[in-house]
Amino acid sequence: MDDEHTVTENETPDLPPSADVPPADVPPARKVPPDAPVEVETDVLVAVEEAEQQSLEPTPMTPERLGSAVEALLFVSKHPITIRSVRNALNDDVKMTEAEVATVMEDLRTRYLQEARGFRLVEIAGGYQLRTASEFAPYILKFFKEPREERLSQPALETLAIIAYRQPTVKAEIEAIRGVDVSGMLQKLIDRGLVCIAGRKEVPGRPFMYETTRLFLEHFGLKAVDDLPHISELRAADPLQGKLDLK
Repeated sequence: MDDEHTVTENETPDLPPSADVPPADVPPARKVPPDAPVEVETDVLVAVEEAEQQSLEPTPMTPERLGSAVEALLFVSKHPITIRSVRNALNDDVKMTEAEVATVMEDLRTRYLQEARGFRLVEIAGGYQLRTASEFAPYILKFFKEPREERLSQPALETLAIIAYRQPTVKAEIEAIRGVDVSGMLQKLIDRGLVCIAGRKEVPGRPFMYETTRLFLEHFGLKAVDDLPHISELRAADPLQGKLDLK
């Protein structure tokens, strides 16, 4: 019996590691009755989720609220929005034709002008966008103290003008007009999103063709490329344009 050891009252028996006995310094887990109420934190989360779902449900549309709904879409959009995109956004709640949406846009445009608002609704780049009124530009420039985006250099503007008036055009045609290599200028215009590759020209070597983008229209406040000033107007305003064959 020498191998046997009797556990005294003050001793803890040596149990295998798998035994479910908590350490002496850790309190035992609290037992929760099955019918106990749900924790408050869970109730709050559920309430927040329900509130968010309710807030996303569209308010019943009325003729009086229609203009406000379109105005909200204009306000949140970074780029010009089209008549079709507005109609699609509202059609789940109110059935509208594109002509009816265009009428709402025109009503908003007229109202902003009559009320002398600090912004205007302009038709640009195939859509509509809210833009600040030009007469308030000096105050806006003073308000924003941050450095403005780097302006395009004169060579970049000349390259962009050739592309705009002769698009789609290829690099060799641009260089023939400017008389210098335009590789760097083309890449800069592409990086700025003002020019893009429009395919390849079906001639020997199949060079890339370049054209202006929708951002180009937005940047210069144009509805379409057809709204570019006539060449004769440019030459009258800037003698430099007479040196560029933009036809």
